[in-house]
Amino acid sequence: MIIFMLTHIVFWKLKDHAEGADKAVNIAKARVLLESCAKLTPGIHRFEAAMAQPGHECTYDLLLNAVFEDAEALQAYQNHPDHVAIKPFMRAIVQERQCMDYSSPAPLV
Repeated sequence: MIIFMLTHIVFWKLKDHAEGADKAVNIAKARVLLESCAKLTPGIHRFEAAMAQPGHECTYDLLLNAVFEDAEALQAYQNHPDHVAIKPFMRAIVQERQCMDYSSPAPLV
């Protein structure tokens, strides 16, 4: 029997200046806020917040790559009060956002 998991990937391009800080400060703060959500709910199997490497041409500044047990686990994460609480800050600093969710077979252990 193949078990499928749900991968949730989000990319953000931040404004050059927002919330009284420059892009670099806001990227670092957003990453810390995202990382604080890594263990909010059951069913999170992987949770990685990453900043783009300096010196490389890239389209986005910040990435969330998370794997959830299923759609219900993702929904629980998205509705958790601690996750909801960071959304106003993220909206204020973000210029562009892209998101993709997809199912894939769980890795064999």
